[in-house]
Amino acid sequence: MNVIDLLADLQAQHDKTTAHAGELRDRIEHLTAALAEAEARLADLAATQKVIAELAPAQDEPEPPETSTAYQAIVNAFNQHPDQAFRARELHELLGMPTDEASVNVTRARLGRLTRQGFLTQPGRGRYQKRT
Repeated sequence: MNVIDLLADLQAQHDKTTAHAGELRDRIEHLTAALAEAEARLADLAATQKVIAELAPAQDEPEPPETSTAYQAIVNAFNQHPDQAFRARELHELLGMPTDEASVNVTRARLGRLTRQGFLTQPGRGRYQKRT
């Protein structure tokens, strides 16, 4: 194989890989947009649930923590590290979740809810720890 054939083969591989990378970027953009929509919907649902809970008559039994995957991952992290206080961003890093501001804000809302439900305490501003 001469140098010209080798360069042509390298260029073909480069073009193919560039096209594949473009396809992957498009898929990432689509999934990122879908995730943002889902997180926004979750935030809307949480806010709606909070308003309805405030308007509903008081019940004797406290509401159990959410059982959804995100809540379960948060609860599991606190169960694994019961003596450690976390910030929302630290929790995202520990769980391998996205650390963009919108995602972290949704988790802050979840942490606030778990605090109101009595599962967590706030030993400092923006820090959350499992209630012992």
